Amino acid sequence: MKHPPMSQALIASILAITSSSWGQTSAALGRADFKDNCASCHGAAGKGDGPVRSFLVKPPSDLTRITQRHGGKFPQDLMWEVIDGRWSGDGGRHGSREMPVWGTEFKARAMGQPGDSATTAEWSARNRIVSLLKYLESIQVP
Repeated sequence: MKHPPMSQALIASILAITSSSWGQTSAALGRADFKDNCASCHGAAGKGDGPVRSFLVKPPSDLTRITQRHGGKFPQDLMWEVIDGRWSGDGGRHGSREMPVWGTEFKARAMGQPGDSATTAEWSARNRIVSLLKYLESIQVP
């Protein structure tokens, strides 16, 4: 997928900003979020065999083979964009995407917490995405 230079710069700045918060994230937190938010489509083991698969127009991806499909390197920037979804230019809850725009969803959930500001909610959403990335990287098959 070819990204315009503005999109690449935006993704790079987001990853740079969130790299400082990696200490507050973990694959275990990502696993919990995956179980709660992703397993219904992608399956408990991430192989694309979740219980709602038969109801979807496009079958969910096997998430255990992301690294394999990208020449042996886990594509963090691409996976960030796919999970977050806010920068893809699609509108609506799903837009023209096959999956929810998790950046918007995670931020909205954080905004529902007492005392959370938009900035705090944004950091919460980013931390959850970083944790999901860590978890997804941990389930890659050789």
